[in-house]
Amino acid sequence: MALPKHVDEAADRLHEAFARIEAARAAPTSTESLREWLTALTDYAQALMDLHEFTNESVHEKLHVLAGQLNLRGFPEDAVRDLEPAQPPGQ
Repeated sequence: MALPKHVDEAADRLHEAFARIEAARAAPTSTESLREWLTALTDYAQALMDLHEFTNESVHEKLHVLAGQLNLRGFPEDAVRDLEPAQPPGQ
């Protein structure tokens, strides 16, 4: 499946889970409504994680296309090294 399709499906699952969370919150408090809220919250978190992963993958693909257009064999190491967190002394 194409990456944009994955992103769209993850976004749809996110919206669906959000609607279920709101419905469970509006229901009277019971064991069943709490279970539904927790299930919907779990589905929301999974969809959000998938959306984040697919978005990062999309950015990664675009960077490779740009690198190809600029005739770069790889990304400059100095620029990548500047983005890495500093190591504490002694490590």
